[in-house]
Amino acid sequence: MKNIIKNLATALCIAVISQIIISVPSMAQTQGVKLPPYKKAILKNGMTVVMMEQHKVPLIDIQLTFRTGSTSDPVGKEGVAAMTANLLRKGTKNKNSLQISEALDFMGARFGGGAGQESIVNIAQFMSKDISKGLELCAELIMQPTFPEDEFTKLQAQTLDSIKASRDSAQGVLGRYYSAFLFGSHPYGRNTDEKSIASITHSDIIECHASNYVPSNAILVVVGDFKTADMEKMINASFGSWKSSGKPPAVNLPQPTPVKGNKLLLVDKPDATQTYFIIGNTGVARNNPDRVAIQVVNTLFGGRFTSMINTALRIKSGLTYGANAGFGMNGKVAGTFSISSYTANATTEKALELAIETLKELHDKGFTAEELESAKIYIKGTYPTSNFETNGQLAGRLTDLVLHNLSDSDVNDYFKKVDAVTPADARRIINTYYPLNDLCFVLVGKAEEIRPVAEKFSSNITVKSISGPGF
Repeated sequence: MKNIIKNLATALCIAVISQIIISVPSMAQTQGVKLPPYKKAILKNGMTVVMMEQHKVPLIDIQLTFRTGSTSDPVGKEGVAAMTANLLRKGTKNKNSLQISEALDFMGARFGGGAGQESIVNIAQFMSKDISKGLELCAELIMQPTFPEDEFTKLQAQTLDSIKASRDSAQGVLGRYYSAFLFGSHPYGRNTDEKSIASITHSDIIECHASNYVPSNAILVVVGDFKTADMEKMINASFGSWKSSGKPPAVNLPQPTPVKGNKLLLVDKPDATQTYFIIGNTGVARNNPDRVAIQVVNTLFGGRFTSMINTALRIKSGLTYGANAGFGMNGKVAGTFSISSYTANATTEKALELAIETLKELHDKGFTAEELESAKIYIKGTYPTSNFETNGQLAGRLTDLVLHNLSDSDVNDYFKKVDAVTPADARRIINTYYPLNDLCFVLVGKAEEIRPVAEKFSSNITVKSISGPGF
């Protein structure tokens, strides 16, 4: 009898828990996602600070972002911002690399950095009990790095080896060739390569830090288990004395010029048995007013497993293991629109034709209200879990809002904007943002076999060797 009662109680608990798990996404889909309360402040030295309390776990996530990125690298020295970020934890005025690692390990903490096109991002995580020491260490790494010359030389060699190794994988370099070919001389078209890394000097690293790592250029976001008033005092104690050594470099970012007509880059990889390809053109900026409608439309066209492009190239034809389409909506000006996939050498022509036919089908048919509803349900089911589950995700979302001067409505009204998309809106989005006759092609594969195929899609062909310099 006791076992029966125990089993019934267990089954009841499972049922209740299952109902809770099921109802939470349903509630989120109905009511939408709202940003938790947070405080934004500007320190006297000009640093922007954002603090959000989250007490579910005893962790604190920090994201310290600078408003300049790889597009600020001097021409010919692409990669200097990324190298500078990677060298921060290799030595300070008070600690060497080993001592920094030991300090982080002792707290069970992590710290790392990198550079995107328009921002330099440093991420840290600490237990809430260690936040005072953690903030002090972050401030030391950001404000007092020494960039030991031997560590610079080591990282430079490792970066060169990494770029060389990346050329063994067509997939690993496809995006670099695409951005360089699509954007040309625009700052978005500049890529790190062997020549640019080799040209960087130790003094370039020091200059990059002095120019970019200044408080007026910084956004400090802290999310986690703390009291805002206490956190504000600790941030002032750690970063309040930080003084600007100069102004960050001004970056001219004009709107990229879309491709007119078709043009094609063929990157020869003689040992390739498959062709990796991207088809596309310029896309949209992060603050484009149609960005939500674009996401709804693109979910159906190329943003999920059952999308049009993956259904055509994988599910129905078996030409590939995966195909997708999307917009790089991360910058102040238009990024990329791309359709990408890969296939065997022998089926390259068929795959390219089918991708373009699917793009034409998008223009011909558009989407019904029922199809749009399917996309809306999908988006509202995945949006909360991919953006707001962890302190780190919340820190990233807050940084994004500040970096691009977006209001809280970008999050708080997101579901309402998703639900508002109509078939007429979808038709306008397709006509406006999905190019049909002006396309940029990049193919990485065995030129000896696929060049005749390439010539069928464009008479304006550029050929490069994957082992050659640059992208």
